This record gives sequence, C-alpha cells and structure tokens, in this order.
Amino acid sequence: MVAAGPPSNGSLGPRAGRCGKTADSVWLVSRETARLDPATTRIDPVGARELKTGRFEGDDTMDAALRDVLDGFDRRDWQAADPGDGPVRLAMVGIGWWTREQAIPAVEASELCVTTVAVSGHRGKAEAVVDDVATVEAGVTYEEFVAGEAADAYDAAYVCTPNARHLPYVRAAADHGKDVLCEKPMEASAERAEAMVEACDDAGVRLMVGYRMQTEPAIRRARELVRAGLVGEPVHVTGHNAQPLLEMIPDHDQWRLDPDLAGPGTSVTDLGVYPINTARFVLDAEPVAVSATMHSSAEGFERVPDERASFEVEYAGGDGTVRTDGPGEKRVLGSFAASQNAARSSHFSVVGTEGAVTLEPAFAMEPRRTLTVARGDASAEVAFEPANQMTEEFDYFADRVLTGREVGPDGAHGLVDVRTIEAVYEAAATGERVEV
Repeated sequence: MVAAGPPSNGSLGPRAGRCGKTADSVWLVSRETARLDPATTRIDPVGARELKTGRFEGDDTMDAALRDVLDGFDRRDWQAADPGDGPVRLAMVGIGWWTREQAIPAVEASELCVTTVAVSGHRGKAEAVVDDVATVEAGVTYEEFVAGEAADAYDAAYVCTPNARHLPYVRAAADHGKDVLCEKPMEASAERAEAMVEACDDAGVRLMVGYRMQTEPAIRRARELVRAGLVGEPVHVTGHNAQPLLEMIPDHDQWRLDPDLAGPGTSVTDLGVYPINTARFVLDAEPVAVSATMHSSAEGFERVPDERASFEVEYAGGDGTVRTDGPGEKRVLGSFAASQNAARSSHFSVVGTEGAVTLEPAFAMEPRRTLTVARGDASAEVAFEPANQMTEEFDYFADRVLTGREVGPDGAHGLVDVRTIEAVYEAAATGERVEV
C-alpha cells in the first residue's frame, strides 16, 4: 500500500517539528467563539507566506493560543527553485474549458513555468490558443503530439483530456522523455492507471497526479493542525462535494456522463475523489475498505449509476496520527457524499477525541473559504484569501522538474484512489463492504 503523504524530501507536508507543540500545548480553552477579521488577513505573493495580521475579537487568550500553533506556517515550504531557474515549458494536452479558463491563466501567473504548446483533437482549437496566448509557439493535434511534433518546444506535459484518454498521451509524453502532470482521476480504470505508472517508470520520467488540494494552503494548514494534535486522535472524517453539472454544461452527451470516457460513473469519479484523497493527505493514512449507496433517476443521468452517492471509507496506517495501537489497527471512518445534480457546495472536516477542524467551502475554486478549529467549548474561524490553487499546483510540479526532486502525489499514489473508486462502485452494486 502506498503511503498517502508525499516523500519527506521536499514533501507537501509540514516540516518535521515545525510547530514544536504537543497536544497539550496547542490550545488554551476559551468559552467564546472568535473570528479573525478577514479584512486584515492577506496573502503575500512575494514571500509566499500567509500573514496573520488580524485579531480574535474580545479574546486575547484565544488569539495568542491559536497564533502560537500557526506561527511559522509557510504555504510554500516545498519550494526550492527560484524564478531564475526556469521556466519549465509546458504542453497543454486537451484544450477544454478547464484548460482554457483555469490552467492556462494559472500558468500565466506563475514564475516557474510557461505554456508553449497547445494540443487538441481539433487543429482550429489548438491554433486559437496560439493566437490568444503570447507564450504559445505551437499548436498541434493529438496525433502530431504522439508522433513527437513540437517535442523540442516543451519540457513537460499537462494532460487534461477525458479520463479514459489520459493513458495514450501520458505514454506519448513519457516516450518523448517528458515529465507529466496528469489530471485526476488518473484514468477510467485501475488497469489503465497501472499502465500509466509503468510507462513513466520505464521512461524514467516523473508522473504527478493533479491533486490541487495537496498544495491548497487551507488544506495544508488543516493538516498541520491535525498533525500537531489539535483534534487529539482522529476518529471521523466527513466530506461532500456537489455541483449542478447540467446547469454548468447543458449537454446530456458530455463526456462526464459517458462511462466509456469517464469511467464507472460520474459523481464519485469526478467529485468524490476530492474527499477520498484529501482525507489521505490530511490524515496521512490509507483507504482499506469501503461501502456505498448510489442512485440515478434524473434526465441525463441514465447511463451512470451515481447521480448522487454516499459512501464510507475506512482509513488506516500511514506515518501520521493514525497508528497501530496494541493488537488491532486503529481505523478512522470517512463518511462522504457526492452529486453532479445538486447545489454547488463542499465541506471537509476531521473530528478527533479532543476537537475538530472544518473547512467550508472545501474543494471548489472559491474566492474565499473559512477554516474552523474547535476544542471543548472554544472555537475560532479563520477566513482568508487563498492562493490560486492551480498556480500552486503548477508551481509545485515545476519546482520538482527544475530541482530534480521526486513529486509527492505521484502515479503510485493516484493509483490507490482509482482502486478505491472502483471499490466504491462495486460496493454500491453488491451492497457489500469491499476491501481496497
């Protein structure tokens, strides 16, 4: 079983001993609910550190205690490369709305990477990117990309095609000696995901899976709080992720509703993967078994089993706070829900023996999110402006390419999630608990 956390060398996790706090010293109990003034909390884009300049109104004890835990938090403690070391030239493989509206603008904001090649199944779309983006010097078709055209114009590839089409383009990039950042889930099946890992291993290139939550400052901050012992021993993790897919993209024939392109379903594959993987990252633990319930009845969802889904995941092991104790292995129970036909919302929470950490909204590209920490009768809300999630992800990948270090959420890590997703669908179909 692959460890959920990235390697200690340049990991996405906090530096060992950074907080230097024990479970008894991370919190001083207050009976008031405090709120950090969001107007005085800001991100310093140069220093890449979150500046905690606000105060908890009416409670100096709470203010000092929480700040004692969070002082020194560096949202980019993984970065070793300087802008002068780059940039890494990227080929964007798949020019759908996400690439055009999120990925390319995120790279434009980066100091470590730049988009130089656009790859699409439609030559006109690729050439439109050449016309619209000053740094892009070549637009090629999928077939030309596989054949190696414009290979000297990029250093690494970002693959953002429908799930079932990741493998051929990841394999092609690997064959050309290029590192790869591939969107999640890795592929439509575990078998094809395994082939991706094998292709990159054989070629000696890096394969990173695009789990942007692992470089999201709020999630990384929550992980530090859990690892510092704020919640005590983790017991339960909850999460949900929902959106009105057919309102966002009013097309019943879109690939997310096509099992041949999306994989076994839509809500769990596209949305449920977020809480599954975020729990692995925050807990530093692995999924070992699942159970699930699914339902589809609305128009447009006839081909998929999970218009809406709820599922439980058992987590165990890892190098974090979830440990074997005595004769039995401790388990953290995860309760998750996902729907492609519900109001847009997301939530993530870890509840332990002593407290809880909650983030809402959790997974979408929201302009503002709130991290709530609670212990006993005390609670505090920290509202802040996060960094651009995609820029953080691309910069982390570019940092690894430039410095020659291994990536954290690599192909083997992503393969665990594909196997977990398949187990969720099997559990829903059989009504039985399925081991991962």
